[in-house]
Parts: sequence; structure tokens; C-alpha cells
Amino acid sequence: MALSPEETRRYARHLVLKGIGGTGQQKLKAARVVVVGAGALGSPVIAYLAAAGIGTLGVVDDDRVALSNLQRQVVHATPDIGAAKTDSAGAFVAALNPHVAFAAHQMRLSPENAAGIFSGYDLVVDGSDNFETREAAAVAAEALRLPVVSGAVSMFDGQVTVLAPHLSRADGSAAPDFRDLYPVTPNPEDLPSCEAVGVLGAVTGVIGTLMAMEAIKLVTGVGDPLISRLLLYDGRSARFTEIAF
Repeated sequence: MALSPEETRRYARHLVLKGIGGTGQQKLKAARVVVVGAGALGSPVIAYLAAAGIGTLGVVDDDRVALSNLQRQVVHATPDIGAAKTDSAGAFVAALNPHVAFAAHQMRLSPENAAGIFSGYDLVVDGSDNFETREAAAVAAEALRLPVVSGAVSMFDGQVTVLAPHLSRADGSAAPDFRDLYPVTPNPEDLPSCEAVGVLGAVTGVIGTLMAMEAIKLVTGVGDPLISRLLLYDGRSARFTEIAF
């Protein structure tokens, strides 16, 4: 997929970057990526994937922008309060990069609609804020043989991994799936919401940017994605820890 002269100037730092170059940028332009959630994690994902030149960027969200979102959801602004998050995110993407096609899915992801939404995409980035939605995204993506970049945050901490059970590890075994990461469904009462315990806005930026990085790696084939690995971030001590699973 050829780049226009304007795109060549826009992506100049990618084009000279060893490992990306023209081939990698063309892969980004050809890619179709869907982001679940246009909130705290989805915001930096949307921003950096749009800036990177993802050809088609879909966003699934049924929520509207609230004043309390603006402490961390950086694709939305004060004038967007009350607007659908998909509309606000779409306006952000259009202003940032007119070469990105934006697809709004203004609905809540569920086990019933996830497969239908995902079927038009190559990659899922899950920035949802509840276990049920994460499970629905992972199950649908696995059935479609799509990788999922999954992230989560709470208070000062966050985590990110890549689920791709349709791929094989170095020893030939299948990569782990959602149930390998969460073998027991947690009680909702044991998963306090951000409304209850809070979250530092900058932590969502750290994790969301890492999620965007994993998505770009998967699209371009550069580097080693976080498959079979869970990366944990402790914001208070500024430490990263990696767990194999």
C-alpha cells in the first residue's frame, strides 16, 4: 500500500527507523485495529495508533464524556462533555491524522456482538474496565484467531499482556489464553472500580502507551510481543516486573 508524498513527510521518523521503514509503515497503513473502550487506556492507544498511521481504527464504547473523565482520558476535552466518546474520539483522530479511517461502534461490547464487531479487524486492543467485557473480547478474538493486547490499571499500578492462543511458542505449544491468565472468575465485589479507589491519570498513560507499542509490534512484526508474559508496573516505586504464564 503506497504512501502519498504527504504521508512520507508525516511518517519521516518511522521511515528512517531500522525495523520499521517503508515496509513497516505500509503494514501500519494496511492494518485494521479495533480498540475496546475510549476511556483511560483507550485514549493513549487511540492517540498513538492514529499518529502512527494505522489505516483503519475502530473504537467500541457506549459511554458519554463526563467531567471526571478528563483527569485521564486525554482524547476528550471540556467541550466534549456529554458527547458520545466514540464521536469525541473520532473528532480527535480526524484532527490528528486525516489519513486514518475511523469506525465508531457506539455500543457496549458483549458476548453476543463481539464476534460481529471484531470480524472486520486484524487486531484487538482491549482497554475496557471490567472483567466481563475483557472476557467477551478475549473469547471472541480467540475464535477469530485475532491477537489481543490487554491492559488494566488501578490506583498507582497497571499491567499489560498479549493474548494470542492461535500462535505457537518456541517449544511448539500453544500460547496461553485468557483462562490461563484468569483461571478463576473473580467476584465483582473483589474488583473495586476506579470510582471507588481512584487511579492516577499518568498511570493510564504509561499502560496505554505500552499497549499501543505492543499493537505496533504485532502489526509490523518488529520486536518480541508480550505473548506468555504479563508486564506489571508499580508507579509508586517506578518498577516493572515481568511474570511468565
